[in-house]
Amino acid sequence: MADKSAVGATDEPFTMTIERGKIREFARATMSSHTDYLDDPVAPIPPTFLTNVSFWSPPGESVFSKVKMDLRRLLHGGQEYTFHGPPPVAGTELSVQTRVADIYEKEGKRGGTMTFVVTISEFRDPAGRLVAEARSTAIETGKAATAKEEA
Repeated sequence: MADKSAVGATDEPFTMTIERGKIREFARATMSSHTDYLDDPVAPIPPTFLTNVSFWSPPGESVFSKVKMDLRRLLHGGQEYTFHGPPPVAGTELSVQTRVADIYEKEGKRGGTMTFVVTISEFRDPAGRLVAEARSTAIETGKAATAKEEA
């Protein structure tokens, strides 16, 4: 079960460099044909590009490990992005830090109590200005997954 005392916990900040080639790869992987993503030398990021942050986080203990969720019962409950101005462009270095914003429970219909963990990752430019936020919700189900139930 998730550790509710982890609310407010943060990880160590790290740097994420926005690379032009990665913007292009992401655009192609998401089937975007928008020329800004594919041809512009200072391409803006696609709206969901910040999902790539997981490839930049350093190995070791993350803020998520402080929550102590059972990964066998983990579901992705949602993801949203807020930009505080224009999206970052190729060549931008962002400082990233994630914190546990909330942990709460709801009764499920079939699997017992579900625990929701909301994390927020802040992306800041070299001047320290908040450029974007990624809000993610993870759900720990009350029971481990089983074979599909008979209808």
